[in-house]
Amino acid sequence: MSDLLLSEDRDRVRTLTLNRPEQLNAFNQALYVALAEALRAADEDPEVAVVLLTGTGRAFSAGTDLVEMKETASGVGGATEDGASHGFVGLLDSLVAFSKPLVVAVNGLGLGIGATLLGYADLVLASTAARFKTPFTTLGVAPEAASSFLFPRLIGRQNAAWMLLSGEWIGAEEAHEMGLVWRVTEPDDLLAAAWAHAATLATRPISSLVAVKETMTASLRPGIEAARELENAKFAELLGGPANMEALVAFAEGREPDFTRLPPGV
Repeated sequence: MSDLLLSEDRDRVRTLTLNRPEQLNAFNQALYVALAEALRAADEDPEVAVVLLTGTGRAFSAGTDLVEMKETASGVGGATEDGASHGFVGLLDSLVAFSKPLVVAVNGLGLGIGATLLGYADLVLASTAARFKTPFTTLGVAPEAASSFLFPRLIGRQNAAWMLLSGEWIGAEEAHEMGLVWRVTEPDDLLAAAWAHAATLATRPISSLVAVKETMTASLRPGIEAARELENAKFAELLGGPANMEALVAFAEGREPDFTRLPPGV
């Protein structure tokens, strides 16, 4: 297991912990690959009934590593589109295919994929310190991870529209009211509460857990596939464009992006 991702097994629960605290657990390609591989391994392990996912430090995940994203958008290093995206795509494939219960304990900030992967979770618990943001319009790009399909079904169309269109922060209690989060706890109680619920599920027969999850998710798969295809096309269309580059340059310069100076229609 990579140092970027910690793993611990106890009572048929495998706890996976994102471990880039200095980068707020932002996903670089290596972390995307590590988590994808870990989910596949847990799915195939007959001794694992449930996976619990959390993060170290003050963030669950700050989303995609924007330094790496800027290099990709600028063509630095000669990265191909496929090479730049394979880790992200591989993680989504693993989340879609994951057949066992996935419990997520959001210990702090959840941006981008740190929020959108919750669409694939079966239970989400969050610390009162958690905050969520889907910063697609503030980065000048399109939604990801089939969030345009999953979020309206998870939290309602208007809540999803506000999150995806505005890119504003959502606090833990508001996320709970929306249905993005199932339970909210004090920070010091989060992991114990999440693990207790995961451990309860892990006492059930794995074959039954898998069957229940399949019956709940099978009808969503065509919609997820269609949404991912459209989102990917729109994301590729906007990546490296004027709005996206303004957002990335502003991030590098430590300022807010000013999209009002862009040409009309952008």
